[in-house]
Amino acid sequence: MNPIDLPPLHRAAVLVLLGALALGGAAGCSPAAESAPRSAQARESPPAGTRTATSTATDVGWVQLMTPMNQQVVKLLTLAAERATEPRVRDFAVRLRAGQEAELIRLRALLTRMGLPATDVHAGHDMPGMVTVRDLEAARAAEGSAFDRLVLAQIRDHLRQSAQVSRSEITSGGRADARELAAALVTARETPLAELERLPGAVRALG
Repeated sequence: MNPIDLPPLHRAAVLVLLGALALGGAAGCSPAAESAPRSAQARESPPAGTRTATSTATDVGWVQLMTPMNQQVVKLLTLAAERATEPRVRDFAVRLRAGQEAELIRLRALLTRMGLPATDVHAGHDMPGMVTVRDLEAARAAEGSAFDRLVLAQIRDHLRQSAQVSRSEITSGGRADARELAAALVTARETPLAELERLPGAVRALG
């Protein structure tokens, strides 16, 4: 049986596993069973004579998690680029937002190739590293250095968790293009994470 052909509850377990790996053992998205993809199988439409790329449940879980993670952090980075007190934090947010938006283009293209909808199956779920609606509301309500610290902590969580989930795709995913993109995402987080920890306010924000 192909992993994508698993019953919804089994496919949901793959999504929970991705979240658990990001936390080092704690479950990530408890309502996943309600929103797991119901398509029987996601396939590319390759040129004639080439081998069809089959998506595993890990591939599906990863791309359907990474896409909204990037979408949500872009919203937070937009706020940071406009409202951060420290110029270095604003500059960091602008540059990181450009990178996250470029990743989104590739993630959405992968969704299309896999025959998956653009729907956010994690909407309303409390996922590790996901910037939630409440997080954005808290950021909008914060001011001055408190805003900077809040944003830095959330961005650090996003970068760390998305890198960890992407490592799970690299080791367990079935599609070469998905694993390649996951590897690119992991590499792209190394420099921002190092830079973030040197920004003004980082010591207080990150502990």
